[in-house]
Amino acid sequence: MTEAKAIPGKARAVVIGGGVAGCSVAYHLAKQGWKDVVLLERKQLACGTTWHAAGLIGQLRATKNMTRLAKYSADLYTRLEAETGVATGIRQCGSISVALTDERLEELHRSASMARAFDVDVEEISPEEIKQRYEHINLDGVAGGVWLPLDGQADPANIAQALAKGARQMGAKVIEGVKVTEIHESVVAGQRIVSGVSWQRDGSGESGTIDAEMVVNCGGMWAHELGRQNGVNLPLHGCEHFYIVTENIPGLAQLPVLRVPDECAYYKEDAGKILLGAFEPVSKPWPPLASGERIPEDFCFDQLPEDFDHFEPILEDAVNRMPMLAEAGIHTFFNGPESFTPDDAYHLGEAPEIRNYFVCCGFNSIGIQSAGGAGMALAYWMEHGHPPFDLSDVDIRRMQPFMGNKTFVHERAKETLGLLYADHFPYRQKATARGIRRSPFHEHLKTHGAVFGEAAGWERANWFANEGEAREYRYSWKRQNWFENSAAEHRAVRENIGMYDMSSFGKIRVDGRDAEACLNHICGADMSVPAGRIVYTQFLNARGGIEADVTVTRLGETSYLIVTPAATMVREMEWLARHRGDFEVSFVDVTAGEGVLAVMGPNARAVLQKAAPFHDWSSDHHPFGTARQIELGMGLARAHRVSYVGELGWELYVSADQCGHAFETLMEAGEAEGMKLCGMHMMDSCRIEKAFRHFGHDITSEDHVLEAGLGFAVKTAKEDFIGRDAVLRKKEEGLKLRLLQFRLTDPEPLLYHNEPVLRDGEIVGYISSGNYGHTLGGAIGMGYVPCEGESAQDVLASSYEIEIAGTRVGAEASLKPMHDPKAERMKA
Repeated sequence: MTEAKAIPGKARAVVIGGGVAGCSVAYHLAKQGWKDVVLLERKQLACGTTWHAAGLIGQLRATKNMTRLAKYSADLYTRLEAETGVATGIRQCGSISVALTDERLEELHRSASMARAFDVDVEEISPEEIKQRYEHINLDGVAGGVWLPLDGQADPANIAQALAKGARQMGAKVIEGVKVTEIHESVVAGQRIVSGVSWQRDGSGESGTIDAEMVVNCGGMWAHELGRQNGVNLPLHGCEHFYIVTENIPGLAQLPVLRVPDECAYYKEDAGKILLGAFEPVSKPWPPLASGERIPEDFCFDQLPEDFDHFEPILEDAVNRMPMLAEAGIHTFFNGPESFTPDDAYHLGEAPEIRNYFVCCGFNSIGIQSAGGAGMALAYWMEHGHPPFDLSDVDIRRMQPFMGNKTFVHERAKETLGLLYADHFPYRQKATARGIRRSPFHEHLKTHGAVFGEAAGWERANWFANEGEAREYRYSWKRQNWFENSAAEHRAVRENIGMYDMSSFGKIRVDGRDAEACLNHICGADMSVPAGRIVYTQFLNARGGIEADVTVTRLGETSYLIVTPAATMVREMEWLARHRGDFEVSFVDVTAGEGVLAVMGPNARAVLQKAAPFHDWSSDHHPFGTARQIELGMGLARAHRVSYVGELGWELYVSADQCGHAFETLMEAGEAEGMKLCGMHMMDSCRIEKAFRHFGHDITSEDHVLEAGLGFAVKTAKEDFIGRDAVLRKKEEGLKLRLLQFRLTDPEPLLYHNEPVLRDGEIVGYISSGNYGHTLGGAIGMGYVPCEGESAQDVLASSYEIEIAGTRVGAEASLKPMHDPKAERMKA
């Protein structure tokens, strides 16, 4: 323990927690030139979960920007020793991931293709080549693998110490043995804002406060409870993480990191010993909820009780896979806690509840490889008011309010640890902690064969099983068991009529004298429209990037309804509140108040005329882009004529108390017309044929609205709005990227996302979203292509291919929707 240091009374930023994440944030803030940064650690640096981490440094993550952060971490750790004199133990020994099944091999080959799109060195290798690089492996059942030569390993505690020393060298104060007991806040212009912290020195009665402009919760497994003190939602829970370290093995040379995910195991050579770790399918949350235990107040470099019975199945497989383990003695059997989040992605950014309350925690056993990049990104965020690039994968605003529930995070943690090494199949649904949010139509849909997926906690009908079919997913990288069911639903919407539940989409009621002016400031489109008009628009940031993709319906002189994707409600509400300014306006989440059924297809009018016979459904009376009040059956509804599937149809908004009646009325009206119930998979396959953008994939905060092909939704003629200057600049400068729609010429392969896009034989981008186009007869994908100084004709004149699991497949490219490019069907 260092001797007691004086604690300042003021700071620009207080970083809470001295694990690798907190040390990285302090280091990067200091590197930006912030002099008054204070890091407070309750006990000793790295004493929570950092010290016992395995220290694996991988570079390839599931998305481009997560990969950028992981690559940054590896580069940072490589140069830290020269900068600070503290050895980080970084060694680029490479890593091998091994497949024991054909499905896993396809996953690895798809990840290798993705690595090439993200500029990560990678090589697909045969079993024999695996043996050449790792002589001790038993090849029984090995189908192949991938080799990442620049992956490696490092010393976690020393990385934290090096970052802390680097921070001190640049003027930050890093103080151990001081616990933050309270985070203070005040209210400024109606918004909660951080004002400082209270602290207490460990082992003494000394206490005090620090006035601070910003606070960063890097509390690791304590972050959840610390957040709760101020009502900040940080869903995470500890899990027991097991590994063994062998006795010294004579003659053992340096080896790559070896991962055998089909046996839930990883192997790391370190100083002549082997560390064997596990990510087992059903983990042990800690502390266990039933016992009422809490993390001990004096927890410091502690470990948890051994549970050899739990680890034994992993060890048995490992002894078979690595026969030399049978002869090697076990030096250490270790069990220590790691914190896991509900979606296996860490938490980063500014908490939506309180301004200037930042978070960096919940690293799901990949904290060492993530912390360098996460600290850099958060420091940039704190300096500039926005992240350096799109970080929606880890943005804390993706968490829904209910997810902080202790029972929820405990139950979900049983699954999330094992999901790190489970098959990462497309469309894979979480199995634990389900059924929390249900639409008013849930039981009706269930009765008719719905198979549910989960999004933002909502149970959503993704597809419908036929009578006698199992209502379950059977996962694969090829066509899954629901492929033909969804194809039939797709055809119903394209050729006749389909009905599906959209209740989970977020609904925000905007009310007040300044509603129009406020929305004109926040939205790119013109909100000065008559009551009943529906406007498609984006919330833009100052750089012209897309913060939200929404429809806005004017309900009256001073009221509007914003409709947004289910998963982004917290983000949208925070953005609206942040940019409310002095406008007299309120924003209220009314999602649960109304259920929504979409009736879509060329014969939609026939059903709606029966269900609501007193409404005139003609285009003259109810044109596209308008909402009208209707009498539906014996109840009331509001019919919005818009479409995310590219067909004639209406979305019917029904008060929750009348949803059962509305469903029954529509089902009865649709029976004679052959109307089919449809799911979310259908909606996605139809929208991608129409080249409708998917927020979070095709359009993000770093994608310029003009390069996304959405300039038609931006009205620069209106008075100043957020992003207007950036849009005008881009019009003058010209586009650097264009978002294209691709169709594979071979009808067999499937696209999901992140497959490399090749233009005239060179990788130029990747697929941002993909699905199968049942009408267009092939897999469809969206993706950005560089085009600086080129015309649209130049871009389309090239030859395109998409690389799927190492194989290049020819693709047609288009700037216009391949299905109904003039949008005549929606407006029929």
